[in-house]
Amino acid sequence: MSVRPRFGDDMLNQEESPTMSEGGVPARFSSPDTMPRPYGYSQVVEITGGHPVYVSGQVPLDTNNQVVGVGDFAAQTRQAFENVRLGLESVGLTFAHVVKIQMFLTDMANLPAIRDIRDEFVNTQQLPASTTVQVAALFHPDVLFEIDVIAYAPAASN
Repeated sequence: MSVRPRFGDDMLNQEESPTMSEGGVPARFSSPDTMPRPYGYSQVVEITGGHPVYVSGQVPLDTNNQVVGVGDFAAQTRQAFENVRLGLESVGLTFAHVVKIQMFLTDMANLPAIRDIRDEFVNTQQLPASTTVQVAALFHPDVLFEIDVIAYAPAASN
């Protein structure tokens, strides 16, 4: 009887990281051995200080509300991530402050492309908790991808 490899066996098991992320957010990123091995995300992110910042769902629209990259999944994903980056920047944060990502796509076959683009933006040594969901459609028929994030801003110094 052959044994099938477990999902995620090709990923290294993520060890618990220090209590302060590179972005200065007091957080602990972990993937306990008692949980399924993650594939490109952390199972648990504990915030120990600061306050949450929520970035609404971002789609591949430019500042004129025109869809960027019609029919080009990678271009749309990159634009949506860029929109999140700009939202974070507007409150003095970066992707290093992101602790949770939710992504919605119309075709799960595009998941590898998402991971490649995501890794251009996030700290791959402390991957945020993550959820990816395939949906039948998004708000516009030309839109193939949407992302929202939760970040944590460090507590203000006195």
